[in-house]
Amino acid sequence: MNYARTALLLAAMTGLFLVVGYFIGGQGGMVIALMIALATNLFAYWNADKLVLRMHGAQEVDAATAPQLHGIVARLAERAGLPMPRVYLMHNDQPNAFATGRNPANAAVAVTTGLLQRLDEQEVAGVLAHELAHVRNRDTLTMTVTATLAGAIGMLGSMAMFGLYSRDSRNNPLGAIGVILAMIVAPLAATLVQLAISRSREYEADRMGAAICGEPQWLASALAKIHNASLRIDNPTAESSPATAHLFIINPLHARAMDGLFSTHPSTEERIRRLQEMAGRTEPRPATASRGPWG
Repeated sequence: MNYARTALLLAAMTGLFLVVGYFIGGQGGMVIALMIALATNLFAYWNADKLVLRMHGAQEVDAATAPQLHGIVARLAERAGLPMPRVYLMHNDQPNAFATGRNPANAAVAVTTGLLQRLDEQEVAGVLAHELAHVRNRDTLTMTVTATLAGAIGMLGSMAMFGLYSRDSRNNPLGAIGVILAMIVAPLAATLVQLAISRSREYEADRMGAAICGEPQWLASALAKIHNASLRIDNPTAESSPATAHLFIINPLHARAMDGLFSTHPSTEERIRRLQEMAGRTEPRPATASRGPWG
């Protein structure tokens, strides 16, 4: 269901770009905006993992420097049928984690020191299984395509703002009013579709992550702890670079009033409810009572 929803949302984004592109930039402007956005996001696709890890001060660890963490990732990767990703540790008190990398062969998972301090081993396994699900689903590619289309739509709006749209666009049925409406509404609509795709990917990663670790309740318990802690503990790096917030398993932003306005994450309560439904019960039980490879 989530795969179908993502496909429909991507189709909607593509259709939005084509319609808005014609109204604002005509055929010529539409092609130029798409090519520029594609070049920008291709660069990001190949280099974003290095940039994001460096931005958050992530340090690579191995079996010698972090045996327990590295061992959990290795067992989960084997269960998921994935190559062993690189493992990173971020010195940050807020419990959180993210995955990055352009494909499974070049993937990396990063967790904060706060996550290891506040979650038990089974909850950590649930979180890492979620992140490996993103890797397995190639969500980085999906979000790159989405960002390309959203960026192209925003670029068309900028072209219209500076009067760079073509003569073809001035012949649209709504005339100048159509251009103005598209310039204002289109970027907002593109952002909303982009957020919807991101949220759909989170639900799918929760579902697959629960299957990988073998116990949905581990992830449900972890999400509750991370959510509650993230409301009290700042993540200064994420606050200064909010564009990376969608990578984390729980939205790391809360310090500013606008942080939750366009959240890239679905409701934590709804995510927990779905996981508990997968587990076949309505009330959570302690993660230490769960069964699985770490039970």
